[in-house]
Amino acid sequence: MTPFSFDLLKTDSRTAARRGRIHTRRGTIETPVFMPVGTQGTVKAMLPESLREIGAQIILGNTYHLFLRPGHERIGRLGGLHKFMNWQGPILTDSGGFQVFSLGDLRKIDEEGVVFQSHLDGSRHALTPELSVRIQETLGADIIMAFDECIPYPSARAYVADSTKRSGRWAIRCKEARRADDGAALFGIVQGGMHPDLRRESAQELISIGFDGYAVGGLSVGEEAALMYEMMECTLPHLPQDRPRYVMGVGTPENLVEGIARGVDMFDCVMPTRNARNGVLFTTFGKISIKQARFQDDEAPVDADCGCYVCRNYSRAYLRHLYQCNEILASMLNTHHNLHYYLELMADARRAVEGDRFEEFRRDFHQRRGLQ
Repeated sequence: MTPFSFDLLKTDSRTAARRGRIHTRRGTIETPVFMPVGTQGTVKAMLPESLREIGAQIILGNTYHLFLRPGHERIGRLGGLHKFMNWQGPILTDSGGFQVFSLGDLRKIDEEGVVFQSHLDGSRHALTPELSVRIQETLGADIIMAFDECIPYPSARAYVADSTKRSGRWAIRCKEARRADDGAALFGIVQGGMHPDLRRESAQELISIGFDGYAVGGLSVGEEAALMYEMMECTLPHLPQDRPRYVMGVGTPENLVEGIARGVDMFDCVMPTRNARNGVLFTTFGKISIKQARFQDDEAPVDADCGCYVCRNYSRAYLRHLYQCNEILASMLNTHHNLHYYLELMADARRAVEGDRFEEFRRDFHQRRGLQ
């Protein structure tokens, strides 16, 4: 079994952008990397084979949803999540914390963990740090996330401070709950709301506990992009250079490029897949809404600079037609294109860091999208 490790191959000379390589028991991941979200054991509207074809290296599974349906123990009996969904590459599972804490009045937090009502049938469940780890191990994840609270924004400083400390105590329990023979990596998650000092304290505490990688949580929860970047800037420099850095739930193509410039190695977000199902497509020149009437006679591809299967074979007019007819193929083709765009953006970023020209890449990216 290949032990988990991270190689920092190069750092850009004018930004904090990094080029790295993560080694897992199910393969190597080139960073910076975008991870498509497979909430319920599937990346919506995509075959696993199609994900491999467009260059997906690692995907996400969701602890909360898989715990409720079909159940982690059932998936374990059926050979684990990789076999269950026919994806043999690495899988990262979130802790379930974000979904549980987004339930609002349907959940109650205490030191032990969280008691919540299922959004499916109202049944009551308890999720603790120990159970979160056990679920993720049973699923067979290659990267496991510590159980934490994703703090809502805005929140009072006193609440943020108490919650962040509790997440730190939960992180210790997650590490203690790990099976010694499991072989997966365990990442800690920095919290602290929008308070730089609390972010730094959280990072220092997690480093003292010791994790295989470090995530920055609690961002992209409604704050302005400038504040998000500020929190990255006050957190990332305090994380170890020799461990992967993962900003959770982020985000737009602009967020990814700016995150890389600040030293982020890993991203995930439902944005490319969710937008695809709603007829919004990402391109080198910005977003377009394929549902608009102006595309009904447009024979051009979505993006003339894109080499994906969709842009090589289908017109904007056809994609609009599929969307207007509510055809399943609309979601499939739109999702294929959006994920291809995100993954190619990451590949281009990796090449830019390798060539020590990330600042030029960043400037060209924004200029093409009309932001500068």
